[in-house]
Amino acid sequence: MKSLLKLNIVAACALTAIAAFGADATPKTVTVDGWISETGCGVEHASSKGANPGCVAKCIKEGAKPIFVDDAKQQIWSIDNPDAVKDHYGHHIKFTGTEDATKKQVHITKVTMLADQGAKTDSMMK
Repeated sequence: MKSLLKLNIVAACALTAIAAFGADATPKTVTVDGWISETGCGVEHASSKGANPGCVAKCIKEGAKPIFVDDAKQQIWSIDNPDAVKDHYGHHIKFTGTEDATKKQVHITKVTMLADQGAKTDSMMK
């Protein structure tokens, strides 16, 4: 009887751990400000140099992948639906979508252009 009780306790702990891990892996809905750059230059297009839409578009045309660089942390996120940003290469945007932190990937459902295209903000001067 004691071994059955121990087995049930171990099984309950394992299921709790699996459920907790699964909750962390679930993409969450977010709204984030940042820049659309590309895999060749990364955060450089969101640096103190400001945006360069022409350069970003050229690099993507030559095979680079579009990426999102968030303003707050200057982190690079891959975009799982790159067609969502095809009209925003090099732009400063706010997007709404889902974020998968384990994959460092976003799925963009809505894009809003920010008014300060090319402006250098304090968060970008790091």
